[in-house]
Amino acid sequence: MQTVFVQIRCKPGTTYDVAFKIVLKEIHAELFSTSGEYDLLVKLIIPKEEDIGRYINERLGDVEGIERTLTTLTFKAF
Repeated sequence: MQTVFVQIRCKPGTTYDVAFKIVLKEIHAELFSTSGEYDLLVKLIIPKEEDIGRYINERLGDVEGIERTLTTLTFKAF
């Protein structure tokens, strides 16, 4: 399993709709509304056999209202 965080910038006025669409897909481990440059933060736990880029693209790429994303990969600290 690979844990990644995806920050999402939504088109103005669509943040709640985008969040709802993500929740319906049931792909997230956690989903937060954030302040700052991005509107949402999604924690995804991606199966080991999946390609990370393809997984994110196929599952979030069709969500209407997403303007931009920023993906952060995580690694074991110890």
